[in-house]
Amino acid sequence: NFIFACLLFILSPCRLFHGCNRLLTSQIISYYDSVNRCEKELPEYFNFASDVLDKWLQLEKDGRRPANPAFWWVNDEGEEVKWSFEELGFLSRKTANILSETCGLQRGDRVIAVLPRVPEWWLLNVACMRAGIVFIPGTSQLTAKDILYRLQASKAKCIVTNDTLAPAVESVMSECRFLKTKLIVAKGSRDGWLNLKELFAVTSADHKCVKTRSRDPMLIYFTSGSTGSPKMVVHSHGSYGIGFATSGRYWMNLTPSDIMWNTSDTGWVKAAWSSVFAPWINGSCVFVHSLPEFKPATLSRYPITTFCTAPTAYRMLVQHCLSSYKFMSLKHCLSGGEALNPEVMEQWKIQTGLDIYEGYGQTETVTICANMKGMKIKPGSLGKAVPPYDVQIIDDHGTVVPVGKEGNIAIRVQPERPFCMFSEYMDNPEKTAACMSGNFYVTGDRGIMDEEGYVWFVGRSDDIINSSGYRIGPFEVESALIQHPAVMESAVVSSPDPIRGEVVKAFIVLAPAFVSHDPEKLTQDLQQHVKKVTAPYKYPRKVEFVQALPKTATGKIQRKVLRNKEWGKA
Repeated sequence: NFIFACLLFILSPCRLFHGCNRLLTSQIISYYDSVNRCEKELPEYFNFASDVLDKWLQLEKDGRRPANPAFWWVNDEGEEVKWSFEELGFLSRKTANILSETCGLQRGDRVIAVLPRVPEWWLLNVACMRAGIVFIPGTSQLTAKDILYRLQASKAKCIVTNDTLAPAVESVMSECRFLKTKLIVAKGSRDGWLNLKELFAVTSADHKCVKTRSRDPMLIYFTSGSTGSPKMVVHSHGSYGIGFATSGRYWMNLTPSDIMWNTSDTGWVKAAWSSVFAPWINGSCVFVHSLPEFKPATLSRYPITTFCTAPTAYRMLVQHCLSSYKFMSLKHCLSGGEALNPEVMEQWKIQTGLDIYEGYGQTETVTICANMKGMKIKPGSLGKAVPPYDVQIIDDHGTVVPVGKEGNIAIRVQPERPFCMFSEYMDNPEKTAACMSGNFYVTGDRGIMDEEGYVWFVGRSDDIINSSGYRIGPFEVESALIQHPAVMESAVVSSPDPIRGEVVKAFIVLAPAFVSHDPEKLTQDLQQHVKKVTAPYKYPRKVEFVQALPKTATGKIQRKVLRNKEWGKA
């Protein structure tokens, strides 16, 4: 991997940068890139806000950065926000003071932010870094039950949301003994809430960034599990802040002149990857479109140079006549979150002339594998390991398998654990230990490595469903279904779908009183029920009523049998 990384460094188009761009890239990220490539030690102290963003701010003030915004937000109503690094610094320091002084939060406290793609989400990200507060994002599709679980599990002292979700927070407040402050992002006031927009007008921007260690916690993401409630994945200041230097430079191919649009929801780690850390460590502009649905016209209307979205969006895009759009600025396309179909890559190339560079990672990691700029793309492959990861295919005993043989995709963590791995599953040492096998961290994905070191995704080794890049734990859907009086028993698995890759399918054993009900109406009732009980994206798009579910001798439901049936492997 080290030799491969060095070759990439020599051959990458990034080496061909001229003048200002090359100088700036060298000044800001070369050190952190060398940490990723194991040439330098991880610094003891690191804070992304002061060590990266404020450095770009200074270069910008000195006229040594291209005239490119740091942040550019638009919506369908014609509203627009553009910030330079200087403005981002000014506003994020105000936000840090709001959190620390007005909300009374201290270093190490936790804040949950459940917001759509609004500019304040980015300010809160940076403000939490500046104040040493742990930031916990959540998708705006969370229900009151989801919010309650996250507030109780994380012991968050503050929650930030909007008018839409404020009632859900209020309905569970009495059960959240750690919650002290509620911040709302809205134009008007609301009883019992502090208004973030109003506080900007009366808060000072005089704030000194705290000194954080690279190993100090910075982020917590909730990730679904196959057999239980969502786990809390803890990332440190160094893991994400430094860990995306290499993939941002070589996979995303970012420079200070680039404008990157990543379509990910703010509740998912891909938003942190491609809408915060990777572009900003490279001095690029983060472009955000707060649109209700994806529109290809956005790519032609704005000077976007780098585009990242889930395979689902590419599958939908290639069904349009893309030749009617002029993507004048677009030069680099990325994909992640789920496996990309080779035929979609081919159609995209035919219609746009551009390749799609696929990458692979998890909530627990930074980019594990990627098709780097300048590499030969093998359609359907995840690419090669990204430094500092040593990626291998192992068997269930932790032994590396021969080339071409299927096994578990794993990362070597002994004798030294890569700094850009998650710190732990918070308050869950059993789960933290369970993902290790011998000298390796096991991703939970199955794959094959070819003779050139390319990794090929085969499927999940657990029951997680990956639909349009949304990771869904079957346990949560089954728990929602069982609350309906018609459901006596259920099993939830993935089912193939031509657009979303896979969707949620529920096999349901009905209670005797509902056996004679109209199946179509009952299906619709159950789907609406799940949407109300848990996040709407988790509802079963397919439902099949059965008389019994396959089980082991001990009575455990065999989801694998049902999943294999769906995928034609029975």
